[in-house]
Amino acid sequence: MGRRIPDPVPGELREDVESLLPLIARPGGKPASTMVVLARSPDLLAPFLGWAAALALNGVLSNRDHELLALRAAHNCGSKFEWDEHSDYARDAGLTNDEISAVAGPIPSGGWSAAEGALLQAADDLNSTHDVSGATWEVLANNYDTPALAEILFVVGQYTMLSMVANAAGIDQ
Repeated sequence: MGRRIPDPVPGELREDVESLLPLIARPGGKPASTMVVLARSPDLLAPFLGWAAALALNGVLSNRDHELLALRAAHNCGSKFEWDEHSDYARDAGLTNDEISAVAGPIPSGGWSAAEGALLQAADDLNSTHDVSGATWEVLANNYDTPALAEILFVVGQYTMLSMVANAAGIDQ
């Protein structure tokens, strides 16, 4: 398929957006390709970055839990881009390479705690039925408070959306 939305050439984007993109890159890296796609709609980029930063930096979930959800959403959507991007963040959050690989496998064989298994199952449930099963919700509710339960839903939704953007824009190619 190839890239459907190409990276902009210097000077193609609005000046404020062009100056913002390097600020959102990891040190020594480039900005996430999904954000470069969003920069094509310049009035949406800054508000989205505020939301994404709030979800990633101000949430109540641990970084480990956040990245388990992000990785499972990327896996469920078949997004190589989001998987690779969040594998790095997952390592920063303390997940081992074996744990990262296990996120893509069957939940029972991953050696997860009950809470972690429920996080992965919630991502699967949301992907397949757009809801969380009663049994999974019960485990989550026994391990997380109400703000965390709400955040779980938004984290899966966020990375499902970004995975879809990456796939449809041809970023993974």
